[in-house]
Amino acid sequence: MERLVAAVLAAGVLQVLLATADDHYLLSRIAFGSCANQSAPQPIWDAINKFDPQVFIWLGDNIYGDIRRPFIFLGKERTIGPWQNAPRFIPSSSSEMLSRYNSAKNVPGYLRLRAKAKVVGTWDDHDYGLNDAGKEFSAKSTNQRLLLDFLDEPQDSPRRKQAGVYTSYTFGPPGKQVKIILLDTRYHRDPLSSDGSVLGDSQWSWLGKELRGPPSAITIIGSSIQVISNLSGTTGPLFYMESWGRFPKERDRLFKLINDSKRDGVFFISGDVHFGEITRYDCAAGYPLYDITSSGLTQAVEKVLPSPLRFIVRFLAWFTPSTMRVKNQNCRYRSCTYGEPNFGAIQIDWDASPVNLKIQVRDINGLPVTGVDISLSELQAWNRTIKAGQDQRHCTLEVKLPWIVRYRLAILVYSVLALLLLALVGLICAVTLACR
Repeated sequence: MERLVAAVLAAGVLQVLLATADDHYLLSRIAFGSCANQSAPQPIWDAINKFDPQVFIWLGDNIYGDIRRPFIFLGKERTIGPWQNAPRFIPSSSSEMLSRYNSAKNVPGYLRLRAKAKVVGTWDDHDYGLNDAGKEFSAKSTNQRLLLDFLDEPQDSPRRKQAGVYTSYTFGPPGKQVKIILLDTRYHRDPLSSDGSVLGDSQWSWLGKELRGPPSAITIIGSSIQVISNLSGTTGPLFYMESWGRFPKERDRLFKLINDSKRDGVFFISGDVHFGEITRYDCAAGYPLYDITSSGLTQAVEKVLPSPLRFIVRFLAWFTPSTMRVKNQNCRYRSCTYGEPNFGAIQIDWDASPVNLKIQVRDINGLPVTGVDISLSELQAWNRTIKAGQDQRHCTLEVKLPWIVRYRLAILVYSVLALLLLALVGLICAVTLACR
């Protein structure tokens, strides 16, 4: 207990020191992650602590604050299917949210991280308070306070007065500055089917000022949902994921803002989807825009199946078309996705000429499962030549694929279901005839 108390006190002192010294703090090691269920074991903090980041970035679902009801197919309160008449998720009380935050904040591995690294972050839907919720959610202002308390945000912080948790930080001396911009994709977001706004007018205005402001060598934009990948474009009508691609006008606006700002060294980090991957888009800003997705610290898509069957998830990930996914020799699996617990790791080699970025998604043991090495000279606003060949693939949006390619996952699944149904009918007929 004494060690835990000492760690908490040290974390508080460190947050104060770093908050006042950001301008001179040369940043070379950053970790990030998302989707951490406070009720689940969290051994991944050991690997994160071994990586020894100077800054850790929460990208949302920092706790699971809402209540998930079981799948109910029949009865008065059906929570799944086209006949659903009751919500699958319901909000928790503020006291229950606070209790869950306290549980998350006191995980021993996380306490050790807080004692030596600056922790910053934004939220996604489950810590916002309700699955897939947007601006209509009534408890958002109360839950904003709870998130900021969890992050040890100073009481006089502008984040405690504004509508939404968006913010930015700048680290390092001139010429070696790293700017971290954290977006709020919940507080002002219109309904998913609307193609309306993700950020809202006030946040858009703020983001424009941030991108057009003083230059930095590197600018990291943290979004709780994926920016580059639009998985729903190739998994529908089977299932849909939240992403900027569900709001194409907003995503185009974001790309145009980055392009018009002529800002160097911009890339995205994101979470939400319960797997890790790296995607890029080459036709937005005159240089490739990368999106490094790490999800989740505890929640992972392969965990829904027993170990012997997890190859099915990997096969489906490989089979699902993705025009934006980076595929290289750094991938552990052919799909270049990773569906087990993971975190993101960024290393900046300021001594290299030109400066080099090593960005990886790492597993629970701290080993890389996918990654890219990027020369900072490749992320320059003046670099407006698009390479032909393999890189050119990253200019084709998922929704622009030929329909037979775009929907091949759905075609496969429905074909398998049809064959199984035919086999079942055949079996029933055979049994019926045999019994006569």
